[in-house]
Order: sequence, then structure tokens, then C-alpha cells
Amino acid sequence: MFKNLDPLLHSQLRLQIMSLLISVETAEFTYLLEETGATKGNISVQITKLKDAGYIKVKKKFRNNYPLTTCKITPKGIEAFEKYVAVISGYINKTP
Repeated sequence: MFKNLDPLLHSQLRLQIMSLLISVETAEFTYLLEETGATKGNISVQITKLKDAGYIKVKKKFRNNYPLTTCKITPKGIEAFEKYVAVISGYINKTP
């Protein structure tokens, strides 16, 4: 029997963001933008969805009079990501 995948993480861009955040302490918005190749508007929307779910924390401040947004994965986000990876691995390794 196949387990359900987390629909929040099943989006390609949200999964990319989480995959980047799982391996760093924090990441700036510009880093996520460059690594994913997404538009500013699209990545902003996806970051908000992840934040609203409690998967990431977002801090907004200024550096040299320019806005600086940083993201950090939360323990809830780590747990959700690890569960997603385990479930998708079960899909891949499923034998008839």
C-alpha cells in the first residue's frame, strides 16, 4: 500500500526550497532565488506557504538600506521533509 505524500512538499519549487534549507543553517532569499531559478513573485508565494505551515521561519531586516530576507527550516519542517523522503523512497523501492 502506498502512503500519501505531503501535498505541501509535493510541489517542485517548495521541495527545492526545503531541499536547500535542510543542508544549511539559514539561507538568504537571493540564494534561494538563484539556486531554484524561480521568479521573485513565485518564490515569495512558496516561502509564505512553507512559513504558514510552520516548516520554515522567515526573518526580514535591512542590510545597507536594502531588504534582507532569510529563511531557516524548523524542526517541524525537518520532520516533514524526512517523512516525505521516506515515503517517496517507498514509492521508488516498491516491489510488486
